[in-house]
Amino acid sequence: MAGAASSGFVLGVFAFLLGIAAIAAAIRRRRGRERYPETYAASGGIIYTAVSMGCGAVLLVAGGGLMALALIFRH
Repeated sequence: MAGAASSGFVLGVFAFLLGIAAIAAAIRRRRGRERYPETYAASGGIIYTAVSMGCGAVLLVAGGGLMALALIFRH
C-alpha cells in the first residue's frame, strides 16, 4: 500500500484510536463525577456521558470505514 491509499488508512487508524480514547474519557469522566452527585446532575448526568460516548462511537465507525475503503480501493 503506497501513496493516496496509505494516507487514507493512516487517517482511518487515527480516527479509530481517537474514537477509543473519546469513549474511555467519557467513562472516566462519569466515574469521577459520581463522587459529586449534585454536580453530576447539574452538568447533564447520564445524557452528557451518552452523547460523549456517541461521538466517540461515530469516530470509531468512521475510522473503521476509512480503513476498509483504503484497503478496498488500494492501487
